[in-house]
Amino acid sequence: MAEIQRLREKVGETEKVTVNVGYVDLGHIDLLVREGFYSNRTDLIRTAIRNQLANHSDAIRQSIVRNTLELGLRKFTREELEAVEAAGRKLRIQVIGLAVIADDVTPELARKAIDSITVLGALQASASVKAALADRIS
Repeated sequence: MAEIQRLREKVGETEKVTVNVGYVDLGHIDLLVREGFYSNRTDLIRTAIRNQLANHSDAIRQSIVRNTLELGLRKFTREELEAVEAAGRKLRIQVIGLAVIADDVTPELARKAIDSITVLGALQASASVKAALADRIS
């Protein structure tokens, strides 16, 4: 079986997600917070998400291996993309977590070195690089 490539994770970096919750569910959440089960609403929601991810961990792991996804934080530097271009290759970027294209990467270099980008999580890149790669981002 193939190995999962785990990238380093930066603690403290998060992405804001908006969730609509019914009034009764919200009341239940507030009750659990008031009773001391959780420190706040966010704590309960994060715990619930982690529990669901743990419940589905085997399916997640199999999908990561099957799709050859990198897990965690992956930064693509100008030097790395220049080396890929010089070798006559193109990257197929597939990340679960955070993919970062360095600020000094030009849109032209990004188009020459990157064939496709699939990010389940967040992609950080300059607006001009994102625009140049718009047809390659899924």
